[in-house]
Amino acid sequence: MSGSGQRPPKFPLALDRLAPVVRTARAATLRPQRPVHEAAADAQRRAAPTGLGLDSAGVRERMVARLRADGLRSEAVLAALASVPRHAFVDTALIAQAYEDTSLPIGLGQTISKPSVVGRMIELLLAAPGRAPGRLGRVLEVGTGCGYQAALLSQLGDQVVSIERLKPLHDKARTLLAPLRRNNLRLVYGDGRVGHPPNAPYDSIIAAAGGGDLPAAWLEQLAVGGRLVAPMQAAGGRGQVLMVVDRTESEWIRKVHEAVHFVPLKSGVA
Repeated sequence: MSGSGQRPPKFPLALDRLAPVVRTARAATLRPQRPVHEAAADAQRRAAPTGLGLDSAGVRERMVARLRADGLRSEAVLAALASVPRHAFVDTALIAQAYEDTSLPIGLGQTISKPSVVGRMIELLLAAPGRAPGRLGRVLEVGTGCGYQAALLSQLGDQVVSIERLKPLHDKARTLLAPLRRNNLRLVYGDGRVGHPPNAPYDSIIAAAGGGDLPAAWLEQLAVGGRLVAPMQAAGGRGQVLMVVDRTESEWIRKVHEAVHFVPLKSGVA
């Protein structure tokens, strides 16, 4: 801004080439600017076609259509995936892959999970017996990462607490989630293995890292009637599987689902 306090034009005004001087009895009119209708027409021609920008709903809808074709059935999950801009949570160098069904590095040895895996885990949470259709209730997420899954959970949960043990990722997620203005989402910097007792019990617990066991704190903080979905080492140490745990009045019922691959679950903060 200049010292006069006036703002410079947002876009420089381009001058036409001056036509050769024609020596006639009547001089041609010189136009320092192009006619408004011509400028508007040019601007319209330069505009990106609808649906091709990464910030368009069309791009997300195409991702959702592929996930539906591949077997994701929950309309509530599909709607959340269609509304959250995944490209906003992906590093700039990888942004062209934001809507592919692939995991991508987010730094510090961590990844943003494949949309199909995120969708499947949330779908399993929603399928808990007796659950209100399309609602997760009070949610605990272990492993905020860049914040993408937290954004999805906040679409479906009444209250969401997301905990991250790596301070740079916690700070990154806070920055990336701020524009979405999710008032029902709270980010916590801490050790995910101990859960977050102040807001327990939780109707839904979901983890983005897997170990050889499910921490006792998670099971204790799961509400009666609640469901936990987390990766866990398969029997015999052969990779990881999704473990689903339902809590009843008297027990925790475990069921093994499909194979997955997540980063290791670790203790402490860093």
